[in-house]
Amino acid sequence: MSAVSQHIPTAIATERLVLRTFTPDDADDRYAYQSLPEVARYLYRPPLTREACAESIAVRAGGTSWKADGDVLLLAVCRADEPGVVGEVVLTLSSAAARQAEIGWIFNPRYAGQGYASEAARALLSLAFDRLGAHRVFARLDVLNTASVRVCERLGMRREAHLIDNDLDGERWGSEYVYAILAHEWKDGTPAGDREN
Repeated sequence: MSAVSQHIPTAIATERLVLRTFTPDDADDRYAYQSLPEVARYLYRPPLTREACAESIAVRAGGTSWKADGDVLLLAVCRADEPGVVGEVVLTLSSAAARQAEIGWIFNPRYAGQGYASEAARALLSLAFDRLGAHRVFARLDVLNTASVRVCERLGMRREAHLIDNDLDGERWGSEYVYAILAHEWKDGTPAGDREN
């Protein structure tokens, strides 16, 4: 994906948030939400241990070159006015050749309902399209995750698929939605349908 090999910023500021690379000091904050069963249930995996949280931070500490399939940009989401991590956003290069990326977000439920996920995801979409040259960004989410459905719809993403019983979460079959948005549908952080002509 030659069009997306530019320098990736280590921090992005929004109106209320700062998105930045994780540091080893963030392990406890990350564990506070990644360890919760109600968070893990939508990720089709068990809750993370503190050691797993710290290890994944250490693995990504060097950042990413953002060139090859599977490269990941993982950013901590912090409130600008007080310390601590409230959640995270992730952008995964799923196809360098086709300039496709998958977006995701995970937030501490303590901070739900304040619009942080939408604000952080909007900043990450702007980075993907404006700086990294993505053609299409998509999200996959459990159909029961109504909060993430609302985030996708606020971002102007379109529901492209409804996958029925496509993953197994313990003994529960999970179904997923796929939402996506294209570069030409996104301009200056505003979905095309929301802009005045």
